Amino acid sequence: MSTGSETGTAATVDRRSRALLVFCAGAVMFAAIDTYVVVLALPDMMASVDIAVDQLQRAAPIISGFLLGYVAMLPLIGRIADLRGPVPVLAASLVAFSVGSVVTAVSYDLPSMVLGRFLQGVGGGGLVPATMALVAALYPVERRGLPLGLVSAVQEFGSVLGPLFGAAVMSFTTWRAIFAINCAAGIALWVVVRVLRRGDDTPAPAEEAEVTEPGTTPARRGLPDVLGAVALVVAAGTALMTISPPSSLYTDLTYGELFVPVVSGGGRWLQPMGLVAVSAFLVFAARCVFARRPLFDVRSWGRSLAEADLTGAAYLAVVLGGIVLAFATADPEVSVFSAQGPWFLAGSAIALVALVLHLRRTDEPLVPRGTLAQRPAWGSLVVSLLVGWALIAALVDIPLFARTAEKGYDQLDAALVLLRFLVALPVGAVVGGVLVRRLPSGVITAAGMVAASASFWWMAQWDQSSLDSFVANVPLVLGGLGFGLALAPVNAAMLASTRDDVHGLASALVVVARMVGMLVGISVLTTYGLAQLYDARRDDPDLGVRALGVLQEQAVFQGAAIVALLAAVVALVVFRGAPTRSVETGQVLRAVG
Repeated sequence: MSTGSETGTAATVDRRSRALLVFCAGAVMFAAIDTYVVVLALPDMMASVDIAVDQLQRAAPIISGFLLGYVAMLPLIGRIADLRGPVPVLAASLVAFSVGSVVTAVSYDLPSMVLGRFLQGVGGGGLVPATMALVAALYPVERRGLPLGLVSAVQEFGSVLGPLFGAAVMSFTTWRAIFAINCAAGIALWVVVRVLRRGDDTPAPAEEAEVTEPGTTPARRGLPDVLGAVALVVAAGTALMTISPPSSLYTDLTYGELFVPVVSGGGRWLQPMGLVAVSAFLVFAARCVFARRPLFDVRSWGRSLAEADLTGAAYLAVVLGGIVLAFATADPEVSVFSAQGPWFLAGSAIALVALVLHLRRTDEPLVPRGTLAQRPAWGSLVVSLLVGWALIAALVDIPLFARTAEKGYDQLDAALVLLRFLVALPVGAVVGGVLVRRLPSGVITAAGMVAASASFWWMAQWDQSSLDSFVANVPLVLGGLGFGLALAPVNAAMLASTRDDVHGLASALVVVARMVGMLVGISVLTTYGLAQLYDARRDDPDLGVRALGVLQEQAVFQGAAIVALLAAVVALVVFRGAPTRSVETGQVLRAVG
């Protein structure tokens, strides 16, 4: 028999759960916005670190740094979420995203900018699987479908808002404000998540629980480490002054000495102010290790990293990192991958061999034995890679076609053309999640990718005036719906073919496969398009720049249509017999983002 008090408590917990989900979905949206906004802000970011517009290749690390953090660290993050729980991972991801945002905002050279983007990638990559796992933890199976579907839709909507957000901010201020806003939003969301979670009746996360090791003294209750907090504030304040010194102090005869390197020819961090920042950070790091109640419990996270197989994660990070750098730093006019690409891929191959040997020998591997043994499990990675390969053509080349074909189209106009595709994508994702309970996953995936292939083939017939017609909306919407329709059954096949205790890792691997496909796809398809452009120019030297650009984009769309059709065929083969109809709709959508 339930009392009124018990009913009220249950309602309170449920309200907190819903509020927690809303703010976590907001974090996912901000991470998605950041993924797409950098393309718009890239020219100004390049200028701030003295890279000319015609030296775009030098700016490749700004993009690849984010992708490296996102792709290389995602499997480890997914595994830790399986072992430790979603809330600690989500809170840590918000901290990494916020720190990366502020480092990017105040960056004064290319290395500092790349470091900031890398931290943003690590944080942004951890938000999606952690939020999806949190929904599964907060809601019973029969109630997960709607919240998980909405979180996935919000993640896709963030990609819609990215270019618009960047254009709005940069219309009245500089690109640095974009990342400052991201930092402020990340900190606010972290505070809200911590407050809401502490008010919940569920067990405290591992780093908040007072664990007593045999032979040790229990941690004291009370305020967190005050000395560590002071050291962190001092480190942050002096670091900002080192990076961007106030002119009143910098030019002062007395205080200006704080900004003169103590060693002739030394950099900023060898200035007295920089040395104070470094020393304060070292004090903070030491307090995180040795304090009773540290601001960040390094010991607890160290145990989680060890349990998650940090060695295996390092090998896998090198494998994925080599692939990212080989393709993300490529100049498509010269080669599919960069001049250093063979060396990067060779390093990945060596790391892959070491990873396989490590997984065979260790007792608790990063990827538990048998996780990808079933055909639908490894098949979902292959299909996800092909989906990403084709999807990147839409995300990059639709706005490029708009800028090339239509006179007077600026970046915002091109983004609005892509918006028609992106709006349809989350709709298709939700529809696919519903249909997977009724139809085989291979059939749904194939139908979606056939629709995507047809939309690309239609766009390959566009000319310089096609976007003036209302009919041009049809392939854009059809393509968005097709890709969205294919995302859910791919995840369903993976989830239905793996154990519950590895779903976080499995979902992360699906996302990684799609991101790798996008990296490979943009290089291969762009190189193919450029080859067609050069052939056309040789055949007809009188063709103008705009006409040649349209021919290039048409060739890219043709290549994407072939890849999308290949994905449909592979899905029919590898997903045959996958028991996806037994997977709840909510579980199906957990890694759609």
